[in-house]
Amino acid sequence: MELLVRYLDRRNSVSSDMTQDLINEETLRDDLRYYFMSPCEKYRTRRHIPWKMGVQILKIVMITTQLILFGLNNQLVVAYKEETTIALKNLFLKGYTGADEDDYSVAVYTQQAVFDSLFYILDQYSQLGQLSVGPISYAEEDGKLLPLSICKEYYRKGNLEPSDEAYDIDAHLETECMSHDPRTANMWRTQNASFFSFDFYRLVDITISFHLKGINLQTVRHRELPDCYSFHVTIIFDNQCHSGKVKLFLDIDAESNTCKDWKISGTAQKNTHYLLVFDGFVILVCITSAALCTRSIILAVKLLQRFSQFFKENFNRKVCEDDQKEFLNGWYLLVIVSDLLAIVGSILKMEIQAKSLTSYDVCSIFLGTSTLLVWVGVIRYLGYFQKYNVLILTMKAAFPKVLRFCCCAGMIYLGYTFCGWIVLGPYHEKFEGLSRVAECLFSLLNGDDMFTTFAQLKDKNILVWLFSRAYLYSFISLFIYMVLSLFIALITDSYETIKNYQRDGFPLTDLQKFLLGHKDFPVQEEIGQTEVELSNSIRHCYCCQRAPPPDDVILIS
Repeated sequence: MELLVRYLDRRNSVSSDMTQDLINEETLRDDLRYYFMSPCEKYRTRRHIPWKMGVQILKIVMITTQLILFGLNNQLVVAYKEETTIALKNLFLKGYTGADEDDYSVAVYTQQAVFDSLFYILDQYSQLGQLSVGPISYAEEDGKLLPLSICKEYYRKGNLEPSDEAYDIDAHLETECMSHDPRTANMWRTQNASFFSFDFYRLVDITISFHLKGINLQTVRHRELPDCYSFHVTIIFDNQCHSGKVKLFLDIDAESNTCKDWKISGTAQKNTHYLLVFDGFVILVCITSAALCTRSIILAVKLLQRFSQFFKENFNRKVCEDDQKEFLNGWYLLVIVSDLLAIVGSILKMEIQAKSLTSYDVCSIFLGTSTLLVWVGVIRYLGYFQKYNVLILTMKAAFPKVLRFCCCAGMIYLGYTFCGWIVLGPYHEKFEGLSRVAECLFSLLNGDDMFTTFAQLKDKNILVWLFSRAYLYSFISLFIYMVLSLFIALITDSYETIKNYQRDGFPLTDLQKFLLGHKDFPVQEEIGQTEVELSNSIRHCYCCQRAPPPDDVILIS
């Protein structure tokens, strides 16, 4: 009788353990199913409101609105700088036609023209207040006007006799400078006559530099506080080539800063307060979004640990890398990065609105990149629909092969780039620099501007002209008819493969089998120490137990 009681107790204990194991398994399966559900399915299953999706939708609207408001303001800043540059070129460069010639503004060809252009700059600068129609004036520092400076750079000594084909040049360069009060700059020609005596065969360049101040008042009409600007203007007479052509360059380094003493009445200040409140709300939404995504990542890691422990205890198996990647959602990382960029950009924008900073370009980079990533993140929610998910799956399948293909094609592209620069650079403006060559070849690759590239090549050198034809024809034929076609074929093949998988079903992994309730997981037996290395080398290949791909999908295997 006692033996019968012990037997029944042991049977009940085993039955209880098996029941608890089944409960744990079903609980894990339910949690996994819930984790991989779409927001709508989660709401229908457990009536959980999809806060994360709602925050993302709100964030898209707010960040896009913020970007548009800042972009309109930034356009005013850029337009002011560009128009100020054109105005100063018209003020100080004699003979400026309103458009630059290649990379320079004006060119002179006689000694008298050089002197006329030089003294024209001094005359115009000395009477700037009576000539300029814009709010611009001389720069001051500690109550004193910053001087205008002129520097000439020339060879230390030299003697040229072109008719005898003889020269004697000391290659060392010397620089001589002078500066004076801006309002009396036009008197320099008489007071410093010796400085303006040039030996043009020794002269390398003349540099004139001065500082100006300006205020961008156009932002007032758009209910924004105006910015104050400091302009460092540099005018260069470039004679380095000594070809008889002196090029004039005018370069402006514009730096915006907060005005020291300002007062404004109307609605600009009130509008600024509203924008600051809006930017603060954007930061709060981004912090909430980042916190929710971080929470989801933590939950995913814990769920992966539970799933891995279950497989280890019940089947003595490790979860394969493909199944592990299902838990590590890259979209959450993308959202967190976009949130961080948006927070930094919003803080910079608030500082700019408050006139504490003037880093418009840095702020635009942060806001623009964050908006790009936010809109890219929308694809995640479209991926829950099979017809829209084909784009994501195709990109994911084709990306590794496309990347390797581009590395190989890039070697050929770089070869053509260096070859075109060294051979055609002196004869064609599109091949003058490595970056310009790369841009020109990329345009040809896309079928843009082909005839112009052929026609603009100077045909004075028949050998270079013949080489250019062979060079351009071979590049266009190779990249358009072969490389580009193969590139498209890779993506097309991946797309067709994904379509077939969507029709016939994707290969099931251990995770997907577990979610479907399968029980046929073979238990891996213990292995000896001498077999560890061999087991580790083949475990990744078999842990997912996928069916071997057919021969027609070798391109994305």
